[in-house]
Amino acid sequence: MNDYFRKAGMKIGKGCNICCNIMNTEPYLISIGEHVTISGGVSLITHDNSISKVMKDKTDFVGPITIGNNCFVGANTTILLGVELADNVIVAAGSVVTKSFLEKDIIIGGNPAKKIGTWDKFREKYADTAVFLNGLSPEDRKKEILAHQMHK
Repeated sequence: MNDYFRKAGMKIGKGCNICCNIMNTEPYLISIGEHVTISGGVSLITHDNSISKVMKDKTDFVGPITIGNNCFVGANTTILLGVELADNVIVAAGSVVTKSFLEKDIIIGGNPAKKIGTWDKFREKYADTAVFLNGLSPEDRKKEILAHQMHK
């Protein structure tokens, strides 16, 4: 799917995991860094027609969206035009990102999104509950998850 987005004009770095259709009417305004995960239901909105209601001689606001390297965008997040995310930003599920976040190693969330944490505090909080599931068969994955739940 990444090649489809690239052919349409999006700049997408290597190692990205895009889990939904992020295509929009201005794909050439979207730039995604390397090793980015975009979860299901994410919308990248590079234009807004609302100005046409207050300025009869204008039809749209238009602006780019830039996502840095090693970011995670949670499910059902909306990122609006003009937003830039620094490297190492986690966006909580369901967030509406209306402004740029240029600080690295942070977690943002909410509507509108605001800084809600840092990577260091996140790592501390979940160190004992996080699991490694890459490459496991469905049955081994289930066993690992259930075993981990038993040790809580």
